Amino acid sequence: MELTLIVLLVIVLALFFDFTNGFHDTANAMATPIATGALKPKTAVLLAAILNLVGAFLSTEVAKTISGGLINEGDGGVLITPEMIFAGLIGAIVWNLLTWLYGLPSSSSHALFGGLIGAAIVGAGIQAINGGVFLSKIIIPALAAPLTAGLVAFIATKIAYAITRRHDGKKDGRGRFRYAQIASSSLIALAHGTNDAQKTMGVITLTLVAANMQEPDTGPHLWVVVACALAIAIGTYSGGWRIIRTLGAGLTQVKPAQGFAAETSTAATILASSHLGFALSTTQVASGSVIGSGLGRKGSSVRWRTAGRIGLGWLFTLPAAGAVGAIAAAIAHLGMVGVIIDTVVGFGFIIFIFWRSRRNKVDHSNAVAVPDVAESGYAVRIGGSKVRKVPTKTGTVPPLTSVAQSAVREDKAAREAERRAAEEREAAERAARKAAKQAKKQQKQSQKPESNGDAR
Repeated sequence: MELTLIVLLVIVLALFFDFTNGFHDTANAMATPIATGALKPKTAVLLAAILNLVGAFLSTEVAKTISGGLINEGDGGVLITPEMIFAGLIGAIVWNLLTWLYGLPSSSSHALFGGLIGAAIVGAGIQAINGGVFLSKIIIPALAAPLTAGLVAFIATKIAYAITRRHDGKKDGRGRFRYAQIASSSLIALAHGTNDAQKTMGVITLTLVAANMQEPDTGPHLWVVVACALAIAIGTYSGGWRIIRTLGAGLTQVKPAQGFAAETSTAATILASSHLGFALSTTQVASGSVIGSGLGRKGSSVRWRTAGRIGLGWLFTLPAAGAVGAIAAAIAHLGMVGVIIDTVVGFGFIIFIFWRSRRNKVDHSNAVAVPDVAESGYAVRIGGSKVRKVPTKTGTVPPLTSVAQSAVREDKAAREAERRAAEEREAAERAARKAAKQAKKQQKQSQKPESNGDAR
């Protein structure tokens, strides 16, 4: 009875993680089309939710990587118990919600892996982790995928602007790429469902195997696939507007052709990784593509301070989620009492995060600046020390997130640097004209005695 209750708790928590994964990663597919005006915000998240649902049924290779690869299995079952999986999920959810609160597009996938690894090490020792799978299918793809996606997006952006050069100098002259963005962003949403929903399927399958309710080396049951597909679709429809703000406007100013190139690169990388069974972070791929497209468009700039903060988030995801998972696992060692303590503390943290987010509400009305989203550089523009008002449902303007504030400061600094450079160029030109005028005057004066001598 006690084991059945713990398994049920793990399944519920896993589905909640799947929900957080959905709203945390909506931005991967829909941030750029919202930023360029290709799709209205609510339409974008509805489309992403539907395609996430469909994508979850397309493959189970990643689920098998988690349920039969990352955690070692033996003759007596896996070296991790349902209590440890429960603790690992707590670590993943805590990190997901914390990064969502601050608008940082961190990896839900790596939060899950970190939580599971930390809990497994505490519960069964380091030998519970399959080092080969961890290195080849998690660490190497984590390093290679954003670089690959960024390079592909850079090249694709260069090609897109080269073949449409006749539109140079025209405001939004490449606006027809918005129509192509609908297709490319839809492909990302489909790929996200294919890759990320499987991770939760793998966790639930791992739990069932650990509880001797399913044979090792078998794939997820149909009811697991359906439940995970619905959970991630509902989470996706919830929005994840804070991270949409960061990816759509915080890293670089996105134009339609540039957005199309980034989305195509993201989708291609994710689909290829899903086919190979790599448990890839769609967030890292999408962020790499946005940065690559920003570097590829002439006249565009990447806000490297924001990119650096995102990179630090990636760096700390595995160890931070692992640490929380390890602490939760240590408490779970107390038995059912420990599981109850983990449940109460975890539920309290979830309530606190959602309460805290109400103080700085971000939704479809203010995720990206209106009305000219294609020209926006950040979420809400600043005039002096006050926030310039934009219409929202409540008639108020929420404060900027730290990421958006950073984008504002960097934009102001860039404009100030351009102004100073223009003043210096103008001053140099004036000095050059003055010097040329004086030199000409001196030349005329030196020629006068010669002309007088000729006259005599």
